[in-house]
Amino acid sequence: MFPMGTTTSVAATTKYEPVIGLEVHVQLLTNTKIFCSCSTRFGNQPNSNVCPVCLGLPGALPVLNKKTVEYAVLAAMALNCQIRDTSIFARKNYFYPDLPKGYQISQFDKPIAEHGWLEIKTASGPKRIGITRLHMEEDAGKSLHDGFPDAANKTAIDLNRSGVPLIEIVSEPDLASPAEAYEYLTRLKEIILYTGVSDCNMEEGSLRCDANVSVRPKGKKEFGTKAEVKNVNSFRFIKQALEYEIERQVDVIESGGKVVQESRLYNANEGRTYSMRSKEQAHDYRYFPEPDLLPLVVDAGWQAEIRKQLPELPEARRARMVAEYGITEQDAGVLTITKNFADQFEEAARASKSPKRVANLVQGELQSRLKAHGLEIEQSPISMKGVALSADLAEAGTLSSKMLKDLYDLCFDRNQDFPEVYETEKPQQITDTAAIEKVIDEVVAANPKQVEQYRAGKKTVKAFFVGQVMKGTKGQASPGVVNELLDKKLEA
Repeated sequence: MFPMGTTTSVAATTKYEPVIGLEVHVQLLTNTKIFCSCSTRFGNQPNSNVCPVCLGLPGALPVLNKKTVEYAVLAAMALNCQIRDTSIFARKNYFYPDLPKGYQISQFDKPIAEHGWLEIKTASGPKRIGITRLHMEEDAGKSLHDGFPDAANKTAIDLNRSGVPLIEIVSEPDLASPAEAYEYLTRLKEIILYTGVSDCNMEEGSLRCDANVSVRPKGKKEFGTKAEVKNVNSFRFIKQALEYEIERQVDVIESGGKVVQESRLYNANEGRTYSMRSKEQAHDYRYFPEPDLLPLVVDAGWQAEIRKQLPELPEARRARMVAEYGITEQDAGVLTITKNFADQFEEAARASKSPKRVANLVQGELQSRLKAHGLEIEQSPISMKGVALSADLAEAGTLSSKMLKDLYDLCFDRNQDFPEVYETEKPQQITDTAAIEKVIDEVVAANPKQVEQYRAGKKTVKAFFVGQVMKGTKGQASPGVVNELLDKKLEA
């Protein structure tokens, strides 16, 4: 991970501990922008979703989008934040080509929400990570450096994103490793997706993260000098960037140097960070209250209405599903990976006689085929209702495991749901004891050594006989009948 020639030793690395805090920007899934009625649709022609307000033209006045406030409060509630009754919008002044007004409308000393937390899993058990604040702001435009004529010599500006509503979620510096940062981001994204306030699409910029990281001697309370790693476009790369940056800072200190406060960029191809700009002096944004917007009042009544929209969140849902369906915590973790997936599973589980078998089929037969075909769960030809039907047929003994596997294969080959394929094929198990007994007699006669082992006490050999009988009946024999008849034959 660290470049050739580094002098950092393992011993030196273990002398220090990292301190990490994350700033996450989340685009809210509103139809229109935060202060005007322009569309927030991604991918439209550059500079087509703009108006005098988001272009910053003289005389244009902002009007706050109510849905933005509701989404921000909903996200804050999901993150256990305290909602401020009265919050203030402020102007954050700086100059950049993609910021036509010369300022960004944000929140400063009185944000919409503060003092939240979320819980992550670590090797030593659950750990609560504090959330300093959650505030609303408008997004800036986007500078384009390629994909257009003269890109080698010019930078283009697309202001479609200017004014898209954001929430910024700032964590406490409670994260003690890149792995914890990765887990925090995973849990945060999961919670935000469950609330439905954002699609968290990192490729489209709906979720962006800046990481503040410093190192200090173990046991010290004072923070070291931090670097801010900006514009990293995946959780995996954030983890890698933090790993590199921690090692870089330790190397600087161990070499007798001094870590400089600065912003850095991560190059994923090279696996290293580069200095972007110095932040030796705090940038003066000259915040002051936005004169064109009144203080925002979210009173107890409005908060109560918003709280009614709060869904059952992932951890609570997992605990309930374990208790309700008799599945394992690992099962619940996989089945609640997205709210839509969890909804579909629960619909199937409630319609089935055996929720546990449904869970096993989803994680085994269904997921393995989805992976092999490069499909997401939403693209599965087998619906959750189809899984429920297959589980009931297997539970009733109507289908053997081989029959079920064959039917699932046909579903994927034909791109048809399970009920349709089952109705067409209608495979029948062999329950005729005489026919099955004939196959058993042939298998027993052909394998005297295994019979001797079984009768000598090695009962696990029975699985061999079951397999041979099922093979001899092309997987169509009823497993219950096979087991019952084998017991009689082998004990005789």
